[in-house]
Amino acid sequence: MTVGVVLLAAGGSSRLGQPKQLVRHQGQTLVLRAVEMALSVGHGPVAVVLGAHPDAIALELTGLPVHCVRNADWALGPGGSLKAGLSAVLATESSGGPTVDAVLVLLCDQLTVDASHLKSLVTTLKTTNAAVVASAYDGTLGVPALFSRAVFAELEALPPEQGARGVIARDPSRVETVPLPGGNQDVDTPEDLARLK
Repeated sequence: MTVGVVLLAAGGSSRLGQPKQLVRHQGQTLVLRAVEMALSVGHGPVAVVLGAHPDAIALELTGLPVHCVRNADWALGPGGSLKAGLSAVLATESSGGPTVDAVLVLLCDQLTVDASHLKSLVTTLKTTNAAVVASAYDGTLGVPALFSRAVFAELEALPPEQGARGVIARDPSRVETVPLPGGNQDVDTPEDLARLK
């Protein structure tokens, strides 16, 4: 099974006052930490979607086997960034890469996510053949989430202001879940950053 990864790293971090992608945690930036996790899944192409601060973030990823994709309309919402990343992942097929069976959607700033959680999502998809495998936390289902090829068209049809959760919530009967304790802890505000440090 070939699993592509779309890492959403386009946000402007307006509440934080600095690019969250470049915040350092345990000696590395959040975007580098997320990319290393994505690469550890080890199944297919990795697309990093950039928007605000694209040059500084791309520089952080120099030399890594990822596709950096710029979404000029990143400020309209996550849907456009998700589509841009999915397009980049699927473009690898036409240049001789393997057929992508599923895509993993990932954020930079969910600090309780680790490589073993991402691998659990992949294992769950393999064993259940579900259309969607989502992370379960804080009474909700969200990303990181794995979407089978059967729902790629739904991801591509998302309006700019809507993220992956729109596809996850559409039909709960087709969604498998993997618990992610603390999955709602992210880095959005100076208070979050202070807690991180």
